[in-house]
Amino acid sequence: MTDREIALRYGCNPHQVPARMYRDGGDLPFKVLNGSPGYINMLDALNSWQLVRELKQALDLPAAASFKHVSPAGAAVGVPLSDVLKKAYFVDDIELSDLTMAYARARGADRVSSYGDWAALSDKIDVPTAHLIRREMSNGVIAPGCDEEALAILKQKMDGKYTVIEIDPDYEPPELETREVFGVGFEQKRNDLVVTPTLFENIVTANRELPESAIRDLVVATIALKYTQSNSVCFAVDGQVIGLGAGQQSRIHCTRLAGEKADRWFLRQHPDILGLRWRKGISRPERNNAIDLCFEERLTPPERQSWEAAFRDIPPRLNSEEKHGWLATMTGISLSSDAFFPFRDSIDRASQSGVKYVVEPGNSARDQDVIAACNEYGMVMAFSGTRFFHH
Repeated sequence: MTDREIALRYGCNPHQVPARMYRDGGDLPFKVLNGSPGYINMLDALNSWQLVRELKQALDLPAAASFKHVSPAGAAVGVPLSDVLKKAYFVDDIELSDLTMAYARARGADRVSSYGDWAALSDKIDVPTAHLIRREMSNGVIAPGCDEEALAILKQKMDGKYTVIEIDPDYEPPELETREVFGVGFEQKRNDLVVTPTLFENIVTANRELPESAIRDLVVATIALKYTQSNSVCFAVDGQVIGLGAGQQSRIHCTRLAGEKADRWFLRQHPDILGLRWRKGISRPERNNAIDLCFEERLTPPERQSWEAAFRDIPPRLNSEEKHGWLATMTGISLSSDAFFPFRDSIDRASQSGVKYVVEPGNSARDQDVIAACNEYGMVMAFSGTRFFHH
């Protein structure tokens, strides 16, 4: 192997060998500090790195992403965590740097989906963040560097096989990008459009009050969409993604999926959930799965057995009235859509999950119906005029 190529364990599947990464006309912009990456690992790494780099550039805060199957399970910037979120994210017992808080938020968006994630960090990996990564179920991390002590911590993970990638923060790819599908080459201009608050200036609703916190959250949601498999809709609040509906064939299904994830994110903060008493030896992934089952209306006998086995004292399950009562207090959520809403149904669903601020490209035949729906709910909506498909 040379600096212009590396061998990969296999391609998308174990039977797809050989596999490699290479670059014509220059060295690869990264190096492997530990482990042996796979094909999907590196797709996640390079997509997630672009996301956190852009978040850092846009908001001047440390940024992190938790990637699975070439889409973010979560993304966030390093906004301080409340005591409630520290407990909900299982980080109330460790030191938290700004970078650690960004990754805790990114992983906290959807902890079940983040199981076995690829982590991306905008800044050099510090010791507190390495400690958090070490105890989560993660397959690798990409960052612009790693403290010597932090690298030693990460090398203890997965029997020494945890993958750590150091990316050159100054690397810029060519303007044109190419790919091959079924022996046919594709070429296009790279999507280098910069997401800034100017995208949210064309407000089309009666309510025009867009606070700075909502602008920040719309930036987070929109940059996350830029690296999410389309169609996609993203909910964000407090500097982090809380629900992302990715890769759906209809806009309403994107919104329903994102809304359901946002609801589960908020339900994890219910006092009854925060007060759960765990049986000794229950791992973090097992806790995540058990909490997720707390929100299901019905459990199969195997699910109930698994759920009950997690607790020291079997807790009462949240009933429908309790869940809806708690969710009714969720508000101030920002929503970004990678393409226009063809019907008002997505706005109706978004309103059920506390959405107050919306950005979408506009230019649908039913724009007026969508605007009218936002006005009914007192939402602020901006037309960005920009589509963010990613395939």
